[in-house]
Amino acid sequence: MTATMTDTPPPAAPKADTVTRSGRSLGQILMIVAGALLLVAAVRVISGSDQLTSEGQVSAALSLAVPIGLAGLAGLWSERSGVVNIGLEGMMILGTFGAGWIGWQSSPWLGLLCGVGFGVVGGLLHAVATVTFGVDHIVSGVAINLLALGTTQYLAKLFFVDGKAADAGGNPKQSPPVDSLPTFDVPGVSSGLHSIENHHWFLISDIAGILGGLFTDLSIVTVLAVALFVGSWWLLWRTAFGLRLRSCGENPIAAESLGVNVYKYKYMAVAVSGGLAGLGGAFLALVTSHTYLEGQTGGRGYIGLAAMIFGNWRPGGLAMGAGLFGYSDALQLRNGGETVHALLLLLFVLLLAMGGWKLYKKAHWQGGISLMVAAGVLVWYLVTDEVPSDFVGATPYVVTLLVLSLSAQRLRMPKADGMRYRKGQGK
Repeated sequence: MTATMTDTPPPAAPKADTVTRSGRSLGQILMIVAGALLLVAAVRVISGSDQLTSEGQVSAALSLAVPIGLAGLAGLWSERSGVVNIGLEGMMILGTFGAGWIGWQSSPWLGLLCGVGFGVVGGLLHAVATVTFGVDHIVSGVAINLLALGTTQYLAKLFFVDGKAADAGGNPKQSPPVDSLPTFDVPGVSSGLHSIENHHWFLISDIAGILGGLFTDLSIVTVLAVALFVGSWWLLWRTAFGLRLRSCGENPIAAESLGVNVYKYKYMAVAVSGGLAGLGGAFLALVTSHTYLEGQTGGRGYIGLAAMIFGNWRPGGLAMGAGLFGYSDALQLRNGGETVHALLLLLFVLLLAMGGWKLYKKAHWQGGISLMVAAGVLVWYLVTDEVPSDFVGATPYVVTLLVLSLSAQRLRMPKADGMRYRKGQGK
């Protein structure tokens, strides 16, 4: 027996982890990105819609994606700890008011901090209701949204309708203007990329336009948002703190048995969630419009949740979802029906590919429906020159529904997400 055990070769060393948790390797992801770039470039050339990959379009998309991404990141922190946060919209509303209220009186930097602080307050209210008192997470989130909306409307009438605020341009629905936060271009890069873009070369000009939009007129808050995405990924997936927090969202009873203070981690996660949502609201007040406006969030908290679900509760996929929603929103805001019309051709190709894939997988019913819809989209594209204005405004919401419907089969939420937890219930 000893000889046999001695002669047994040692187990092979584990291979390098080159495959992501989603099942795709880095090479596959790069191929998907390259294929998407080729497809968009081809659609730009065929349709003649140069705005699809222009520097201005990408820059606007980035600006619109940041608050959605921050709202989605806020939802990710909360739901990874097991707390569903439907109240993101209300926390963003609190952030817009805090940033506008303090920003015009002092400085935009203090307004930014106050926006985050107001969001944290909203997050803590949600944590008290759901973690301490066991209120249903959806009910608590809806209540936070209604409370935030009513509170900010009341405070706006209280602080912005008379005195210095009224003299500076305030009224019951908006604050006085706030000074701008600094923006910057990457030296030596923006101008060169803009020159390449103007040649309208296939693929090369498209890449130059995309990169130019990412490196031109950047806000400090945009850079901070990117850092928060990277930092959140590292903290939640590469540290003991993140492992404990995620265990609270997967199996809080098992986490408690290993000595994890589940209440503490849930409180921290929901407070961080509120702060990130407040930062997204502050971005809208200080960067997008330079003032607090009633109804400023426009449902971005809910779209952020959709982006989080699209990203399968992970920062990388969330960032892609936020970018997609921001891009579609920028198209309809900047260019109207003609550019959105070019998306019909892109949608036709995607539906055609999906239909072929479903037929290959023997899903004949789904494949047939996809091909029928693709044919209808192609006919729509060929017989029209632009999308009616009534449909243009719905573009980002239609994209949201399509993306969620296509990605629903691969989603895997935290197992204990939304469940009530009581200390010691596993004993």
